[in-house]
Amino acid sequence: MPDTDGRGGLSRRHVLAAAGAAGAVGIAGCTAEANPDDSFGPGASAGAGDGGLVGNVSIAGSSTVFPIAAAVAEEFQREHPGVDITVQSTGSGGGFANFFCPGKTDFNNASRPMAEEEKRQCTENGVDWHEVRVATDALTVVVNNEADFVDHLTVEELRRIWKPDPVESWAEVRDGFPDETIERFGAAETSGTFDYFTETIVGEAGSHTQDYQATEDDNQIVTGVAGSQYAIGYFGFAFYQGNSDTVKALGIDDGDGPVEPSLETAQSGEYAPLSRPLFTYPARDSMTEEHVAEFARYYVEQSANRELIAESIGYVPNTDEQMREQLDQLDQFIQQA
Repeated sequence: MPDTDGRGGLSRRHVLAAAGAAGAVGIAGCTAEANPDDSFGPGASAGAGDGGLVGNVSIAGSSTVFPIAAAVAEEFQREHPGVDITVQSTGSGGGFANFFCPGKTDFNNASRPMAEEEKRQCTENGVDWHEVRVATDALTVVVNNEADFVDHLTVEELRRIWKPDPVESWAEVRDGFPDETIERFGAAETSGTFDYFTETIVGEAGSHTQDYQATEDDNQIVTGVAGSQYAIGYFGFAFYQGNSDTVKALGIDDGDGPVEPSLETAQSGEYAPLSRPLFTYPARDSMTEEHVAEFARYYVEQSANRELIAESIGYVPNTDEQMREQLDQLDQFIQQA
């Protein structure tokens, strides 16, 4: 699978490395950090351009959706060099709580649907939103390459590893596994990946053992798992694809036998229960700015770009029909701004 989208765009490895190393992306006109004095707030003007669209777009949220937003931002900026786009990897919940719902960003990426508490916070702050599905992910469970004793786990075995009072050794997971301590690496509590994993695998959102290394930096999960023969971790499929030589993905058995994570099994729904939708949420007030509204439309249009979403990044793109439906709904949202 190629690392670039064939059009001079971001490579998957480049985007994922930027996400892990800095928590924000800065390429070809995309600014790299949050602006401390808020002069680059939602829809702010950026000054003179080439006579086309001019302004700033600010995006925070999910580390899983970060590669999509970063790649789409770069492609949009190629066409509209007068627009500067900031994309931060803060975690879904961190983005909602600290940036989007307080009215500091134009978009929030999320690897799970917006929570009721987040909706209340946005409403209290006068921030109206719209949900846009941008792709489908296969949340991937990984182990060390030397862990030759395991190639798949059942959902129940995963639950025993990650529940609030988990098993301590691999021998407690399955007969025949080594009597070695499990070392866990996973998403921080501000992450939508954390919310989705705990609700789907453990049975309740937030119901996760505290005996693990928590991070918003997927690179740290890869490093941790790669450094310990008896480690386990989880993150989005795109990040696994960028590190498939470094760690080993496990098949998941939901009752019908093990299924490997892949674009095909995520799209078909066969990779259950860890196939999940990915979202971005634009703010209504930001849609009054032409450059932000045009970026929102472009973001949706690119959600059906298989070359970009699937081949370059590693997620399942929307179908053309899904994209058109999302675009029609977005246009209605923009018209009401």
